[in-house]
Amino acid sequence: MAHAVRSRDDVPMKTATSNQTGPAAFSRTVHPCSGCELLNADWNMPSNARGLVLFAHGSGSGRHSPRNRAVARYLQDRGLGTLLLDLLTTEEEEEDRVTSRLRFNIPLLSRRLVDATRWIMAQDEAQGVPVSYFGASTGAAAALIAAARIPGEIASVVSRGGRPDLAGDFLPQVDSPTLLLVGGEDGIVIALNRRAMERMLCPCQLIIIPGATHLFEEPGKLEEVAQLAAGWFLKHGHPAFTHRSSRGDLS
Repeated sequence: MAHAVRSRDDVPMKTATSNQTGPAAFSRTVHPCSGCELLNADWNMPSNARGLVLFAHGSGSGRHSPRNRAVARYLQDRGLGTLLLDLLTTEEEEEDRVTSRLRFNIPLLSRRLVDATRWIMAQDEAQGVPVSYFGASTGAAAALIAAARIPGEIASVVSRGGRPDLAGDFLPQVDSPTLLLVGGEDGIVIALNRRAMERMLCPCQLIIIPGATHLFEEPGKLEEVAQLAAGWFLKHGHPAFTHRSSRGDLS
């Protein structure tokens, strides 16, 4: 596997040379509405997009996360649109840097993600395009709860080093095929993912990536995450209710 993905924005990811659907139709900053708040998001949509992936970032992170931006570029090169979304407002992020309080407010984050999903599904450019979630760390719990709250509408979910256990009683309600990606050196999170998977009734797979730590900073590991995520999103490109149950744990 080529080791082209890095965790810094100034190191480009290797782009695909085949299976692309054409140049980007647009790339813009948008502001989905959630209640009285306007959120910030970067929306990139290739022409003839094969899907649209909303990113739910983890604790203390946001749409400028170099790791998630690297994964997003990889997905874009394979014909998938991406929405890198800040689930907290600018003022809330400033507060959270001091208190670390809001980053663990999973009900708030999941509600914001649902609202952003509703917003983007109403946009002309997203009509007929399957919508999926990519969640990292605590953002994975927000993604799973959001998927449970709008059953049959989210094509699939991918969790990177996530905390799906924080989705609690929503786990059995998730009907979107879910891929759990965890680093092989992230022992506690592996156990938490296995525990969460036991409660899930949807098609679900856990893949443990050998030699990777929680942030997948080791050479080639983030690219492996991106490849597995892209494959999952492209395979499960239909609303969740069309999928039959299948489960697996690949260590």
